[in-house]
Amino acid sequence: MQPSSPQSAPSRRRALCVLIACAALPLAAHAAAKPNDPLEKLNRATYAFNDALDRMLARPLARAYKKAVPEPLRKGVSNFVANINYPLVMLNDALQGKFKDAGSDALRLVVNTTMGVGGLFDPATRMGLVAHDEDFGQTLGRWGVPPGPYLVLPIVGPSDFRDAPGRVVDTYTTPYTYAKSSTTEYTLYGLTLLDRRVELLSVDSSLQNAYDPYVFVRNAYVARREYLVRDGNVPDDDLDDSSTGLLPAVPALPTLAPPAALAAAAPPAPEPASSAGDPVPIDGPAEL
Repeated sequence: MQPSSPQSAPSRRRALCVLIACAALPLAAHAAAKPNDPLEKLNRATYAFNDALDRMLARPLARAYKKAVPEPLRKGVSNFVANINYPLVMLNDALQGKFKDAGSDALRLVVNTTMGVGGLFDPATRMGLVAHDEDFGQTLGRWGVPPGPYLVLPIVGPSDFRDAPGRVVDTYTTPYTYAKSSTTEYTLYGLTLLDRRVELLSVDSSLQNAYDPYVFVRNAYVARREYLVRDGNVPDDDLDDSSTGLLPAVPALPTLAPPAALAAAAPPAPEPASSAGDPVPIDGPAEL
């Protein structure tokens, strides 16, 4: 149902993102180039809140969805979600000067939208069009903006002083943000979150067995983002083996990334993948 008030629910949500970004930007100017965690006490409290929300809502919902919906149908949803978010990837390809990738990704979008029945299938991958993963946080990194201190955002999850403002730009470059009705926008956004959380169910046990889950997620997020910004050209000694090989490849999530506890952990290399396009952030699960 379309809100009658000019200050619609989507507008309020975007306004909240802007406030978060504004709070992060001034501090980012003073951040060290090497990631650090001066806000650990506050971050741990936010992490605990996000994790509780995930345990109560996101994880049970993802498990129920995985159990009730056959794998071929879930794959179709993953393909659709990746396809509808792909203009975000194409834009950041271009902003980073990766014009060949931008052209390939544009062709991938056209092929999957037409031959793939609106994105439900992924013929582009079978044709050799590799899926990429780019967002505005990565673009800022390519432009030389340092990540700054680690930051855990309520509901959104793991981030840093560079990626937090980047999420605001991602919000405005995601197609469903401009849906004519809030119902359509929230439905597509909800599908994106649900698909992300299902992908991350595979890392739940690793997180639960970690000596300090907060540190595990933090290290995974920092290492993963550095890997993505450098397109994999990261010295071996800069990678934490315990934290970079866990995250499944899923598309970057515009505004909110699923639970803070898991949004950061996925395999370093983007899968030329079939369904969800490319890696998370993870942005990525945990929250809604």
